[in-house]
Amino acid sequence: MLLETPRLVLRRFRTEDAAPLASYRSDPSVARYQSWTAPVSADTAARTVRAFAEGSAEDPGWFQYAIELKAGRCLVGDVGVCLHENLTQAEIGFTLACDRQGHGYAAEAVGVVLDDLFGRRGVHRVSAECDARNTRSARLLLRLGFVREGLLRQATWIKGEWTDDLLFGLLSSDRQSSPAG
Repeated sequence: MLLETPRLVLRRFRTEDAAPLASYRSDPSVARYQSWTAPVSADTAARTVRAFAEGSAEDPGWFQYAIELKAGRCLVGDVGVCLHENLTQAEIGFTLACDRQGHGYAAEAVGVVLDDLFGRRGVHRVSAECDARNTRSARLLLRLGFVREGLLRQATWIKGEWTDDLLFGLLSSDRQSSPAG
């Protein structure tokens, strides 16, 4: 599975991705709103990359795309897609190295994944959830055409505190009628 944009390649994870994944996932600012705790050890990163590499983008469950910058061929983040058993719904999440944020890479990567899900694969609905304090991710989802569908108050206990979760949804019909689609 390979997706491309003018600046990025989204591909299956490879063994050599373990060190850069450990690096960006060890950044406390990147890990802040995520389920893992920084730092991420080399062993944990190697196990994570092996698990990601074994996933299937076509089958139900989670598949993690490696986001590779074409200039320099370096790993800068990942996009996860959880395909529902009915193959017509999916959930999406994304992580980008701190030094690569603010350059449009996340929008570009998530956008091409959405194009693939709604276009080639005929998915009807994609959902996303983020920590309500993660305003940058929430703004990105809105820019990509997602609709904020709800707020789950103090719904997640993570890293020693209760956090609110924002819920977003995007229908294939929304994507076709929006400027982002």
